[in-house]
Amino acid sequence: MPRARLSARRSLALTTAAVALGATFYGVGAASAENSAPRSDKDIPNLTNVVSDIKAYYGDTVDASGEHFASSTSNYAKQVADIESKAKSYLEHANKKVAKPAIVLDVDDTSLLTYNYELEVGFNYSSASNQAYLDNKDMAPVFGMDALTNWAADQGYTVFWITGRPEAQRADTVRNLTAVGYKAPADTAHLYLKNAANPPAYLPCGSTCTTIDYKSGTRAHIESLGYTIVANFGDQYSDLSGGHAEKSYKLPNPMYYLP
Repeated sequence: MPRARLSARRSLALTTAAVALGATFYGVGAASAENSAPRSDKDIPNLTNVVSDIKAYYGDTVDASGEHFASSTSNYAKQVADIESKAKSYLEHANKKVAKPAIVLDVDDTSLLTYNYELEVGFNYSSASNQAYLDNKDMAPVFGMDALTNWAADQGYTVFWITGRPEAQRADTVRNLTAVGYKAPADTAHLYLKNAANPPAYLPCGSTCTTIDYKSGTRAHIESLGYTIVANFGDQYSDLSGGHAEKSYKLPNPMYYLP
């Protein structure tokens, strides 16, 4: 977030079509989906069924107050755990090859799970509803990512976050990351948020940056400080595209698509 998402959450229809087919939706499919209109209603997955599939994938549980939680035994959690296991095996040795090893993480659905918020707003993101949510609630950590990140920090990796959230959400983001167990400092030197009003000089695109421009440009800036980004974690391909990382790890997210 702010996720300049596709308007009126058209992204849900795009991303969840793959869920209905029993596959994970990735960025390549988005272009073809957007460039051709369905010829029939039969070409469009039923939205109610798609939401049910998403809930089943995350192992939806609801508490007495109506809050939705993903299950640690869900297929989502298992898929994330498999990715984390491979990343840890790689990180165990990669830091010995460089002087200033670092990892970069996205925030939403890479570090913090937006699942409850998404269901609360019917997958219809808005900056106002998102801010209202963050004003009152913390998002849970993505299963295992807090442990992996803390372990990496203990192994000598410097942890950076690069998020599309606006600069105005810095305090909320720091509070949430800290509250759910991320121990690496989420200070101004390690947490990068989008600042449309005063974009940093190292981004030549300024306030007009695409997500890929902003994230890859920020990674390039981190490299200019002497760090080697050994691993980059994100739930969108736009988190990972553009280079400036030795290896990238794509976490699953069938709830929305961000170009």
